[in-house]
Amino acid sequence: MSKLLKISERGKFELQDLIPNDDCVNKLACYFQNYSDQTRIKILSALSIKDLCVNDLSKILGINQTTISHQLKTLKDQNMVEYKREGKILTYRLKNQHINDVMLYAVKILS
Repeated sequence: MSKLLKISERGKFELQDLIPNDDCVNKLACYFQNYSDQTRIKILSALSIKDLCVNDLSKILGINQTTISHQLKTLKDQNMVEYKREGKILTYRLKNQHINDVMLYAVKILS
């Protein structure tokens, strides 16, 4: 076993206690994967402005409805979007404002 160079054994254990567990790390990785897909970023951006249905998202973004529906299911499964039913139409919206805040922060630091 190699010796620690910069921290003590106690510091090592304190640090290990603060690092998220594997389950949390997995959830974070899945969450941030949503920001690595261009279609999902476009959908999230549009929904940050206005609640929209699949057809409207398809027309606005120029992406077929099947792709939009598939990506919305992924975003819903990740708890990023929710929908409400209005007759036969499902209207999607961001689950909370923090989702848009993450994108806006990233744009700010990348500018």
